[in-house]
Amino acid sequence: MSLWTSLEPASATVDPGSSTRVRLRVRNTGDVVDEYRFEPFGDVAPWTTIEPQMLRLYPGTTGTVELTFAPPRTSDAVAGPNPYAVRITPTEHPDAVTVPEGNLTITPFTEVRAELVPPTVKGRFRGRPRLAVDNVGNTKVTASIGGSDDGDHLSYEIRPGNVQIEPGRAAFVETTLKPKQVIWFGSKEERPYTLAVRRSGVDPTEVEGTYVQRGFLPRWLATFFGIGLALSLAFVMIWIAYKPQVSSKATEQTEQAGAALAPSPSAEPETLPSAADSAPAETPEPQPVTQEPKDDGGGDDKGDADKGGGEAKPSKPPVRTAATAVKEVAARSEGRHVCYRAYVADQGWQDPVCDGAEAGTVGKGLPIKKLNIAVARTGGVHGNGAHVVEGWLTGSKWSSADDKDDMYLGSTKEAVSPLEGFTLATGDGVICVDTNVKDKGWLGKGCTKPEWQYFGSNMENDKLQLEAVRLTV
Repeated sequence: MSLWTSLEPASATVDPGSSTRVRLRVRNTGDVVDEYRFEPFGDVAPWTTIEPQMLRLYPGTTGTVELTFAPPRTSDAVAGPNPYAVRITPTEHPDAVTVPEGNLTITPFTEVRAELVPPTVKGRFRGRPRLAVDNVGNTKVTASIGGSDDGDHLSYEIRPGNVQIEPGRAAFVETTLKPKQVIWFGSKEERPYTLAVRRSGVDPTEVEGTYVQRGFLPRWLATFFGIGLALSLAFVMIWIAYKPQVSSKATEQTEQAGAALAPSPSAEPETLPSAADSAPAETPEPQPVTQEPKDDGGGDDKGDADKGGGEAKPSKPPVRTAATAVKEVAARSEGRHVCYRAYVADQGWQDPVCDGAEAGTVGKGLPIKKLNIAVARTGGVHGNGAHVVEGWLTGSKWSSADDKDDMYLGSTKEAVSPLEGFTLATGDGVICVDTNVKDKGWLGKGCTKPEWQYFGSNMENDKLQLEAVRLTV
C-alpha cells in the first residue's frame, strides 16, 4: 500500500438544512509521483462535495481535501447515524484503491403540514371535510386531531382521532361536522371552525375552515305556509258562522205523485169487451230496416298502416361516451388507458379522445362545463369538480366509476358556472393531468400522489375557468 489516509474527525454531526466539513489527509508513501481521484459513497453521497476532486502528490508529501456535507431539510435526510466512505483511486496504480470510512449523524427535526379538502363545506344537517396531514420531517410523528369553533355551534366526529405518520408520508382524517341547532326556516349561515393537529411539546398546527349551514326550508316557504294557514282558518270560521240551510223536497214530491196515481173510490170498473163482440185487429208485419254502413274515413290507408306499410321513424345513433372509447382502445391494446371528453360552453359535448390527446378548446374563451372520464386497468377512477363561482358544488361527495365505466365531473346547467379545476385519483397506479386555464395557458403536467391530486386554477386567488385538458395513465 503506497497511500496513508486520515479523516478528521471520523464522526461528525449536522443539522438538516445546514452543512458541516470533514478534513481528509492523504500521504503518498510510494516512490513515484502519483495523482489521486476522490469519490463519495453512501446514503449521504448526494449531499457530499469534495474539494479538490483530484490531488497530485510527490513521494513522501501530504495533501488535504475537504468533505462538505449539506443534507436538505426534508424527509430524505434520515435522522440518525449514516455511514459514508470516500473512494481514492491512484492514477499510476488504479487497482490499489483505498476507501477510508466515516460516520455522519443527522439530527432529527419535525415539521407537519395540514390542509382541509375542501376548505368550505355546505349542508343542512352535516358536512364531511377531509384533513390531510403531511409529515415533511425526518422522524415519525404521533399526533391527535381535535376541532373547535367560536360559539360552540358544531359537534365533531373525527376518524381516526390519533395518527402516526412516517417521514415523507401523509395521513387522511375523515371529519363529520354536525350543527347543534337546525335552521328550520331562513337563509344560510356560515360557521367558521378550526381543526388542530396536536403534538407533544410543540404548539398545535391549526387549519381553519368554514361550514355553511343551510336552512331546512326557505323563508318564503314559511311565509307561504303562514298565509295558507291563516286563509284556511278564516274559511272555516266563515263556514261555521254562515252555514247554509239545506232542505230536501224529495219526500213532498213523492207524496204528491202517489196521490195523483191512486184510484178514486167512486169510480166504477170498466167492462172489457168479449172475444165474440169484437174480432182481433190485424197486426201489421214489421218492415225490415236497412242501415247504411258508416264511413269512418279510414279507407285502405289505415289497413295498410296496420299491416306495416308505413315508413318507420329512424332511430337515434347511440351516444359515444368516454367508456365507449376506452373499451375500444383496451380491446386493441394491452396496458392502462384513459379516455375523456369535454362539454364546452356554446358547443356541447365533443367526441372522446384518449391517452394524452387534447379535449376542450385553446384560445377561444370557451370554458369546460363538464368532463366525462373512463379508465381501463387502473382499478377505477374517482374525483370531484371545482367550479369558478360555487367551488365544490357537491361538497365532499366525490364521483367514482369502475374500470370501463363513465364518470362525470361538473354540470351542463346554464345556471352553474364552468369548471375551475378538479381532483382525480385511481385505484391502482397514478393518473397525470395537464390543464389549460384562461389567461394562463398550459400549466404543465402533474401526477397524483398515493391518494389524490388537484389540477387546474388556484382556487384561493385565480378563479379562472378551465378550457382544455390532457390525461394520461
